Amino acid sequence: MFRRKLILALAVATVAAGVPACSSSGSSSSAQNAADTSTPVAVKLAVSNITNQSYIPLLLAQQLGFFKKQGLNVSIANVNSGSQTFTMLAAKQVQGVVGFMDHDIDLTAKGSPTESVVQLLQAPGMVEMVRTDEADTITTPAGLAGKNVGVTGIGGSTEFLADYLAAHNGGGTIHAVGVTSGAPLLASMTNKQIDAAVTTEPSITSLLSKKLAKIIVDMRSVTGTQAALGGPYPGTALSVQNAWAKANPTTVQKLVNALVEALHWIQQHSAAQIVDQLPATYYAGPGKAAYTQALANEIGMYSPTGLMPTDGPQSIYRVLSLFDPAVKGHTVDLSQVYTETFVQNAPAS
Repeated sequence: MFRRKLILALAVATVAAGVPACSSSGSSSSAQNAADTSTPVAVKLAVSNITNQSYIPLLLAQQLGFFKKQGLNVSIANVNSGSQTFTMLAAKQVQGVVGFMDHDIDLTAKGSPTESVVQLLQAPGMVEMVRTDEADTITTPAGLAGKNVGVTGIGGSTEFLADYLAAHNGGGTIHAVGVTSGAPLLASMTNKQIDAAVTTEPSITSLLSKKLAKIIVDMRSVTGTQAALGGPYPGTALSVQNAWAKANPTTVQKLVNALVEALHWIQQHSAAQIVDQLPATYYAGPGKAAYTQALANEIGMYSPTGLMPTDGPQSIYRVLSLFDPAVKGHTVDLSQVYTETFVQNAPAS
C-alpha cells in the first residue's frame, strides 16, 4: 500500500530514575514477589511520547517508588515512535518496551518474538479526529480514502488503527503521515498538512480546545473500542523479548509487581489525585485542569488487574490480518505473544 511518509526527526532522550494461553516464561516462586533491599538491578525501558496518558501507570511506578521498592533502578528512554521502541528492544538497547501489544503479534509473525508480561490498558485510549473545516464532509473513516492521516509514527500502533479503520469501513487506502504528537501534531493540523489524525490524550484535548479537529471514532473506553473495532483491543503493555523473560524471570516479576501496584493505585484514586503525582511538564500544553478532565474522561481504559482481556490477542490478530503483510494470510501462535503468569504471581494490593 502506497503511503506518503513524512517522518519527523527522532530524538532519543533518556530519563533516568533513581486461552488463558500463555508462554512459559514466568516463575511461581513466592520469593520473586518480595521487595528487594539488595543492590538495585538496573533496567532500561523504552516508550514513545512519554506525556501520552497511556503511560501513566509507568510514571506512577516511578514517581511513587514502586520500582525502587522492588529493588529496581529503572531508566526510561523516550522516543517519538512506537516502532522505534521495538527496534531498540530488538537491538538490546533496552530490556523492555512500554507500548501497544499489537507489536508483539506483528514481530512474532516476523520471526522476532516478543511478549506482553502485564497489560496496562484494556482499551487503546485513541480517537480518530478530522480537521474541523472538513468535518461536515468527512464524518466516518470511509471518507478518508486518499487523505493524509496523521499518526504518531510510521509502523506504529496509531498507523495500525488508522489503516484498519479505513479498510474496515470501506474507505480504501489512506496516506499515513508521521507527525508524532503534541505541538508537531497541532502544527500539522493548523497548517492543513493532514486532514485527520489518530492520536491520544493530551493531544485530543488540545485539538478540541483549539477547535482544530472533531472526533469521528472514539476508542477511549472498552465499549467505544468494541463499537469501532468489533472486539477488544488491549493497548499499552510491558513487552520484553521472550528469551530475555526466560533468562531473567526474577527481574521481570519485579517489574510486573511494580506496575500492577500502580494499576491498583489508579483504581483507588481520582484523576485529580493521579495528576498531582505527575511532573508539571506533562500537562503544561493543555493545562492542568484540561489534562485532569481528559484523564477523567478515559480513566476506564486502565486495566484494573494487569491481566489480558478475554479474546484480546485474537481480536488484535483479526485487525492486523486485514492489512499487515506480516500477519495477513499467516498463522501466529498467540500463546507466545503474552503471558499472564507474572501478573498472577504479583502480590495483591
